[in-house]
Amino acid sequence: MPERTIDFGKYGAQGIKGFEAVARQLDALADFIASPVTTRRGLLARLHYLTRTSRARAAAREAGLTVTDRTLKAWLAGTRNPTQRNLTRIDTAYRAVRRQNVARYLLARLNREGRGTRVEIHPLNQSGVRPPHQRVVEFRTLNIRRWGAIVEAWAAGNDQALDDAWIEQIVDLGSQWGQYEYVTNVGFAA
Repeated sequence: MPERTIDFGKYGAQGIKGFEAVARQLDALADFIASPVTTRRGLLARLHYLTRTSRARAAAREAGLTVTDRTLKAWLAGTRNPTQRNLTRIDTAYRAVRRQNVARYLLARLNREGRGTRVEIHPLNQSGVRPPHQRVVEFRTLNIRRWGAIVEAWAAGNDQALDDAWIEQIVDLGSQWGQYEYVTNVGFAA
């Protein structure tokens, strides 16, 4: 079995870690608010999402948004504006809470009662690699039936656990799995 890549890009290959591509796709499926937090509409949408229930408020505080209720009311009323640092905290807290809220739903959709979801793996970009150093890599598909560890790590924002869960799944590609640790894209729909 191949080992993990140590010196990626040494010969000019381009790509991202597979787990990062999976996280991007899961983020797209989570359907985050499209308006940026810097706009009034985006800020209000995030604040309403984070403050509409006591459970959401507790999750927002746990995710790092620790301001008083008076400050939140002033932001919602528009009498005060959050600082850039607080805007970052609001967006980070919103994404963390949204991930936690949709994780169970996404898991059910991706597992599809044991049938799993077909994943398309687009190999790394070797256009900058000289021909003697190029590998033969091709587009691959894989049906993942157990998404629990991947979705749990994504919802928690734990990159190391997500990487480990992703590697555990792509080992099913056989002896070539190491060629797909770095990819240009990973695509799936739920």
